[in-house]
Amino acid sequence: MATDYATLSPDEHTTTGLPNTKLAMWLFLASECLLFGALITTYVLYRGASVTGPYPADVFDIPFTSVSSFVLLASSLTMVLSLVAAEKRDYARMRIWLLTTAFLGLTFVGGQVYEFTVFYREGLAISTNLFGTTFYVLTGFHGVHVTVGILMLLSLVGMSWAGRMPDDSAFPVEMVGLYWHFVDIVWIVIFAVVYLIPTPNPA
Repeated sequence: MATDYATLSPDEHTTTGLPNTKLAMWLFLASECLLFGALITTYVLYRGASVTGPYPADVFDIPFTSVSSFVLLASSLTMVLSLVAAEKRDYARMRIWLLTTAFLGLTFVGGQVYEFTVFYREGLAISTNLFGTTFYVLTGFHGVHVTVGILMLLSLVGMSWAGRMPDDSAFPVEMVGLYWHFVDIVWIVIFAVVYLIPTPNPA
């Protein structure tokens, strides 16, 4: 039976039939696509324009970053499992999967901090050259997004423990899940563009 959206509160749904929160999340993610698109484009344009090193080939550790990327992508699976548990109102299992997702995200951020530290010790600072500037801004900005996502996941766990989840407990998990999957997808693009596409050193 089709839903009669006219009988729903305007505080809950827009004229499109989507809840206000979900529509706002999609609009936010759309704006984030534009922002990351600009950052990635800037990196591509300037990564080979540095006249002094270190260059990408001098500092990148592809195996390490690949493992770190796998950890982040695995968190998408645990995020889905947390949503399934929320839909079944299995709050204990939902919290376990949310905490697992947060832990995987924290592991990724920890790996990124370690990577930045190693790069800095090898002479690549944000002001060293154009590669360093665009690299740190792009990947650091993504790391901030992952950190925000971790805080959102932990907030859901806290709400569940405090018994403050709404009647539709799956809805906030779904909203956080949309954000988390977006962050994971963006990293796939960043990893491919930044780490896997070789950048020749200037002659």
